[in-house]
This record gives sequence, structure tokens and C-alpha cells, in this order.
Amino acid sequence: MISINFATSLALLGSLLAVQATAQTSRPNVIVFFTDDHGHADLSCQGVLNDIKTPNVDALARSGVRVLNGYSTAPQCVPSRAGLLVGKFQSRFGVESNGSSLEGFDRELTIAERLKASGYVTAQFGKWHLGPGPKIVDHGFQHVFAQNSKAPFSANITLDGRDRKMANLAPEMYHVDGCSRAAASIIDRYSDTPFFLYIAYRAPHVPLDAPQKYLDRFPGTMPERRRQALAMISAVDDGVGLITDTLAKHGLIEKTLIFYIGDNGAPLKIHKADIPGSGAGWDGSLNDPLNGEKGMLSEGGMHVPFVVCWPGTIPGGQVYQYPVSSLDVSATAVALANVETAKGDLDGVNLIPYLTGKNSKSPHHVLMWRWTSQSAIRDGNWKLLRGGTREYLFDLDTDLEEKHNLAATHPEIANQLRSKLISWAGELRPPGLSNASLPKVSSDYFDFYLDGKPAPPLRSKFVAGSTVDDPGTKSKPMLLNGWTARSGLLDVAEGSLRVVASGKAKSKAPILVRTGLRLAGPMTAKIKIRSTVAGSGSLAWRVKGQKEFKPECKRLFIISDSEDWETHEIELPVEGELIHLRIVLPNGTTLVRELELQSGEGKPFKLWE
Repeated sequence: MISINFATSLALLGSLLAVQATAQTSRPNVIVFFTDDHGHADLSCQGVLNDIKTPNVDALARSGVRVLNGYSTAPQCVPSRAGLLVGKFQSRFGVESNGSSLEGFDRELTIAERLKASGYVTAQFGKWHLGPGPKIVDHGFQHVFAQNSKAPFSANITLDGRDRKMANLAPEMYHVDGCSRAAASIIDRYSDTPFFLYIAYRAPHVPLDAPQKYLDRFPGTMPERRRQALAMISAVDDGVGLITDTLAKHGLIEKTLIFYIGDNGAPLKIHKADIPGSGAGWDGSLNDPLNGEKGMLSEGGMHVPFVVCWPGTIPGGQVYQYPVSSLDVSATAVALANVETAKGDLDGVNLIPYLTGKNSKSPHHVLMWRWTSQSAIRDGNWKLLRGGTREYLFDLDTDLEEKHNLAATHPEIANQLRSKLISWAGELRPPGLSNASLPKVSSDYFDFYLDGKPAPPLRSKFVAGSTVDDPGTKSKPMLLNGWTARSGLLDVAEGSLRVVASGKAKSKAPILVRTGLRLAGPMTAKIKIRSTVAGSGSLAWRVKGQKEFKPECKRLFIISDSEDWETHEIELPVEGELIHLRIVLPNGTTLVRELELQSGEGKPFKLWE
């Protein structure tokens, strides 16, 4: 018989507890930043565009890995979020697209449920989009702060991370800032406990709503929607900085694995129209140099910003070439948390051996997608894309922009990829690939981006206006080079802005409007104009800080009905920064050939030439 004395028992127990404690503390925290309609180009570390500024995300990339070929699971919000959180391709459980039933998602285990069961604190912030806000806790999130707009939102914690009863909470901060602040508060609260934070900013998704402090970071002439996108992404970047600073404060930098991923590509609506207002249309983000946009399985639809960082474990400064998927987040997290999973539970892979250099092979043999009437497969450098009955084969090594369809010249490769795609699609719900015709919007996208056909007319949902040939048509105001018209129809004729009084609003004079200006006064306006109707015109302005136009901020000028062009110079005693200009015109057809503002210093600012 083996006898163990009391002291030996205590020593064994202590050793066991020490091993358990070591295992507990060695498990990293996991943070997932998931941005919304964020185009591939829009991180400054991507090196694509010069106007974007994301120093804090750039710092993550320098400390970790910038993934060149990072993919979401769908070109749309709901399915891409369902796939990320479950770690399984979403059509396996019936969440094919926005509007799909969420019953399958409700039956699946999320990454939060798996980590919570293993002792992690779990918290969700921002956009949910997978059912009612109060039900987020049913999917494994202990703490919820689901702010994504100016409206009240579901939350069971405050901005300071204190518990409250799950109910609507009135916003105290801009939604991006509020989510960042609440997430930092949870890190403060649980700095000694492994945690999983899912921070799903609703940015730069419409409605475009950046506060002025972020807009002011991007001065100069540019589409206003672009300025809004840059500002919203800058707010996100500030949030990344706040959260990494909070990690550093608690000595958690080397104990935290961070993912930064976009949910899908930017919606360009082909035309990238700078329409007024903050709602539907282009969100101002860009997918360059990729082809296509949100709503397509071309690269522009689901090849997204993708950064992974874990200082001390993943070597920094890497640019990773092999394709990876947002499905890999769950597989990586549960592996690091020592959570057991059954075969078929997850479709992703643990990325850590690949990103640390222990495994030099590609994490995935193939990546595959199905979204409504589209499907795609990437196998090495080859990609097969199907849209309805259309089919395209691209060599992404030499043609990342998907401009050269090689299906006719390499039919054997297309056949092999199609067979793999068909076999895989048989495992989905419902099984198989769709041969249905593309919907009208998708067909327009494929025509333009992949078949090189002329752009279709801008959809009335996103524009603007009818033509001058039908002045009685009811429509939204058209935007041209930053100008809109009210009580009138706007187009270009003879190289000039042409404003025609609307047929149904002839009691109102047409007005030209320009917003988004940032010009220091005082100044002189110079306008070259011709009108079919004589009458008075006026220039009115609004400066920063003014909520409405004031009577003293208006100057009149007289317009004749001459066939000759006439030039007017009008002194504008602007005090402060001019942000909004309004020009009232006679009630007929007016052409504006030149318009500039000249301040006491600097070159004239040309508003139209």
C-alpha cells in the first residue's frame, strides 16, 4: 500500500493548483474589432490612399500581421456577422443573407458561449444585427452595450462598465466613442480575468454621422461622403487607441490577441454619388484597387481590411500573403482557450501556428462562398466566380482587379473549381448552387464591373433628380460638383450649371445650395451668370456655429434677362468660417458659368468653373 502523508498531499495539491492557475493565466484575452461596410483601401497601413489616417490600427499592424488576402464570409452584414460569431459558414445553418431566418443562428453555439463556458468574461459592443438587442445575452455575452446610433439602445452595463438591468439606455456619447469607452471600462473591471470583447462599430456604414471634431481632421476639397467616411473611420481608430492604451495600463498587451476585420466591402452604388444627406447610397469608403463592391462576391465585396496582433507571440511587422477568413477567429480563440470542439463544429483554422512561422503552408486549401445567386471559390491564385448563369475565372496573382476572364482559355481549371464548389454547396442549407438569374441590381453590378458595360443610370433611391426635359417630375435634388438645387432641377449645359425652376413649384424661386465649405471670411463673391428671366438674386451664408441663416448674412444682386453673360462681384462680410452657401435665382432657366470666392489672402476658391 502506498501511503501519502498530509504534508505531501498539500504539496501535490499546491502543485495542481499552480498548474491550473498557470493554464488559466496563459490563456490570452481576445478582442475582435469588426467594422461595417469598411472598404479594403481604408487603412493607411494598406498603402493605397493618402487621405486616410489610422495611426492606431497601423500600430497594430506594425506589432503584428497585416493580412493581404483577408476575407469575410459574405458581402453583406447579417451573414458575415453570423459566420464570424459561430465560426461556421453561415449557410450551413440557414443564414444566407439579410432577411434570412435567424432560427438556425439561434440554435448554434457562438464563440462567446464557448469562451464563457471556459471561464472567460464576454462582452458585446455596437452593432448586433442578429436579432433583438435584449436577446444578445442568450448568445453568450454577459455584458452588452449595443449602441450604434443616436437612438436609445439595449445595454446591461453603463459607459463606466457598471451593471444595470437590461433595458434601453439613452446615448451619452457618439456611438463609436461610446462603444470604445464602455469596452475600455470592461477591461478596467476585468483586468485579472480572461475576457473576450466583440466590438462591432457601425462605421463607416450609413447613416453618415461623424461629429465635427472628426470631420475637422479632414479639411480640403473632397466629396462630403468621403469626408464623413474618413471621419467615422478616424473615430474607430481613436477607439482602437483607447483600448490598446487601456491594455497597456494593466500590462495586458502581451496577453491579448487582437483581430481587426471588416464585415464586407464598401457600397459604392457604382457612381459613388456625393448625394446630400447622410442616408442610403455610397458610404464614402473605397475598395481600391479591388473590383466591385458590397453585394458582390468579387474581391471588392468581401476582400476586407484584416489585421492580427499578439505582441510577444506573433512576430511584428509581417505582411501575410496566404488567404485567411473571418471564420478563423473562432477556431483560433477556442484553441487558445483550450476549449474542446467536435468535428464539424467549426470551419476555420487556428491561425497562430501559421502567423508565428511554425507552419509555413497555407492555412486553407480553398475558400468558398455562396450568397443568394452568387458563388465563388478561391484555390491558390485561381478564383472562380459565378453570378446566376455567368461564370468568370481569374488569376488573382496577376489580376487582383478581376479584369481578365480566363474561363474560355482555361476551361479545365474552371471545371475543376466548379466541381469543388458544387460538392461543397451540397452541404449547405438549402443544398446546391443557384442558377437563377441575377436580380436587377446585381446584374447591373456584374455588367459594369466584370463585363465592362457602361454604367447604368444612378438609381433614383440614391439620387437625385430627374432631367430638365421633364421639369414636372417629383424627385430628390441632384448633386453636381457639390451643388444641389431646391425648387428647381439641376444639370450641366454649355459647360455651366443649369438651374430650371420646377414645374410644380413655380411660386418658389430656385435655389442653388453648397454645404461642407470651410472658408475664412470676409470675402468677395464673383459670379458669371445668364438668365431667361430678369429679377433679383441673393447670396446667403451660414458660418460655423450658426444653426440657421440670419437676415444680416445675405446680399442681393440684380439679374437681367439678357442673352449676354453678366458678371457680378458681391462683397460678403463673413465673420468666422463660412460653411454653407445659398444662391437664390430668378424663376426661369439660369446658367452659372463661373463662381468663385476671393478672401483677402490666398488664391480664389472656385466653386464652379
